[in-house]
Amino acid sequence: MSLDEFPSGPVDTDQLMKGDRVATAMYEDPAIFDAEMDKIFGKCWNWVGHESEVPGKGNFKLSWVGQQPIIISRDRKGELHVLVNRCRHRAASVCEIKKGKTSSFQCPYHGWGYALNGDLRAIPYTEGYSADFDKANYGLKKLRVETFEGMIFATFDWDAEPLEDFLGNAKPWIRLFMKQGGGFPIKALGEHQFKVPMNWKVQLENTTDAYHFPIVHKSFLQSLDGEALDTFSFMEDDDGYVEDLGNGHSVMVMMPELIDLDDDPDAPIPERFAELAETLRKDYDEAQVKRIVRAVGGCGFNLNLFPNAACSLSFFRILRPVSVNETEIRHIALGMEGGPEAANQMRMRLHEHFQGPMGFGSPDDAEVWERVQRGSAGAGELDVMVNRGLGLEKEGENGLPIGDVSAETGMRSAYKMWKKVMDQ
Repeated sequence: MSLDEFPSGPVDTDQLMKGDRVATAMYEDPAIFDAEMDKIFGKCWNWVGHESEVPGKGNFKLSWVGQQPIIISRDRKGELHVLVNRCRHRAASVCEIKKGKTSSFQCPYHGWGYALNGDLRAIPYTEGYSADFDKANYGLKKLRVETFEGMIFATFDWDAEPLEDFLGNAKPWIRLFMKQGGGFPIKALGEHQFKVPMNWKVQLENTTDAYHFPIVHKSFLQSLDGEALDTFSFMEDDDGYVEDLGNGHSVMVMMPELIDLDDDPDAPIPERFAELAETLRKDYDEAQVKRIVRAVGGCGFNLNLFPNAACSLSFFRILRPVSVNETEIRHIALGMEGGPEAANQMRMRLHEHFQGPMGFGSPDDAEVWERVQRGSAGAGELDVMVNRGLGLEKEGENGLPIGDVSAETGMRSAYKMWKKVMDQ
């Protein structure tokens, strides 16, 4: 399929998404990308932040919904708002500080001032406007916002289904993911960002793809001790699986024994956490020590939330489409709000080891993502295959397919939702 086949008008999704194959144009065609920004990122619920990033009145955080810059803020009543970061007068951004606390937002161009809820409060030299000019009509554009388990989602579609309905079968997995607080609330410890010359769907495919792990992350596996290596040798076991959760969401279970961190509370403490456990024993009883240590290592699964978020082992991975062939990735390290400092430090060290900017995982992932985009420029008539595990899946309790840990079940789930949304 040539890249100029969709210069305008509706996208023919039947030619693009074919069940176990997707057309190369999905990575390459700017017209398809523009349609995705309108139909997917403009209509679906998008993950925009975590409540711990805007904990109190006056706190704000910059984020994105697709290509549109937004501000997450808490007003003086503590209520959350998601606002487009664009002055209603001449379009200048009203905030450039990534995170902080304020009482209002002001446009640097002509001084229009906005409240934390987005309402227009002040205009310099009001005599330049006629008497029928009503400030109530010119606040910052607002998005619909809802939260689930501390995660903040927003959408431009005020008629969208409730967030909990959209998350559907993913909700129990989100609750399980949040147990890695070890009895404390989850909080964002910090993040790093980088851009990769790839289409956003290349990363969307990755989160529930175990097939690549022993190949792409060989250097990471070689850096582990024997105990940790056994934990990450999930491709050699038969217990892992990938499950379609509906609405484009999916979960990849790599370590079934770590699905629910409250299970098996008497499990022995791994040797690599022995020093941490000894430190914690100064302030916590043995049951608490075991619970905290078990949580520090993270969950045994990756959860993909269509279209832009992943709860991956022990961190959030958020994608942002920049252009048809460029995507920004945010890796957000997670810790324990009010928890022991030693545990949070260990969480950071584990995050740095794999996902940090100098870790083993991010550079290796980024290289293969870039190579997928580069390779897609050749032989564009060839389809991208997402057929691994097809015909071998079982039906889960939700009536949706479950494949083995290396199956591409999650990718097919995402593309099925992609087609549904694009056809609306």
